[in-house]
Amino acid sequence: MKQKINNTIGGKKAKASSAVKTVILSALLLVYMLPFLIILVNSFKGKRAIVRTPLVLIDPHGPTVQNFVKAFEKMDFVKSFMNSTVITVVSVALIILVASMTAYFFVRKNWMINKVIFAMMLTAMIIPFQVIMIPLVSIYGGQLGLLDHRATLIFMNVGFGVAMAVFIYHGFIKTGVPVSLEEAATIDGCNQVQIFFKIVFPLLKATTATVTVLDVLWIWNDYLLPSLVLTKKSLFTLPLSTYAFYGTYTIDYGAIMAALVLTTIPVIILYIFLQKQIISGVVAGAVKA
Repeated sequence: MKQKINNTIGGKKAKASSAVKTVILSALLLVYMLPFLIILVNSFKGKRAIVRTPLVLIDPHGPTVQNFVKAFEKMDFVKSFMNSTVITVVSVALIILVASMTAYFFVRKNWMINKVIFAMMLTAMIIPFQVIMIPLVSIYGGQLGLLDHRATLIFMNVGFGVAMAVFIYHGFIKTGVPVSLEEAATIDGCNQVQIFFKIVFPLLKATTATVTVLDVLWIWNDYLLPSLVLTKKSLFTLPLSTYAFYGTYTIDYGAIMAALVLTTIPVIILYIFLQKQIISGVVAGAVKA
């Protein structure tokens, strides 16, 4: 009887604890979602309603889709979307390829020079981009004439993104990829390249999922670096295209809100379709670590 009472009390405490966690997580979700919800709501309002009642859910004069029509046309959405997609996909693919191979080489070849280079890469992560952006643009633009090229932006993205990716891959390969598998593959006649792509890289799915999410969000939403490298409107990415609604004396708030929604939607759709793989990859990586 006493044990039954204790079990009942324990069950009530567990339910209360679960309810508290649910409330806290719901509040945090609301805090994180609030900026996007405000943008989404105001994207369906007229300019006057946005200025006067930005926190009211519905425009008294009724919702409008004119902001989206204007944003789609003025920012040349299809062209900007293709630019963002090409730059993001190629940059992330190169970061994954270069970083995974570099990290594998650093782990398996325990040379002093590799340790020094790895330490230098980690140190470089501390330096803010704003410190080097002016000299960087001056070199690529004034001396080399390489601005206004997608390849230049992709090259810079890879340069800035590899260090963090190498750090992530390095830790996983060091603890989660047994050398015995590579030794067995060597006995079977595989060379070093075959061992990496057929044995090691398939084991890095969890880490690759993490790197992909981090870098896609960074590159897709990046404004500062593309604004320094790309000046031709035909090369603009989606974040750069939103600048078209800022005039000298006026700002089209409704169109800006709609443009921000259009810019965010592709990433949300990507996450909806890949959330199972992303979550399983991150969880697997955490368990391995």
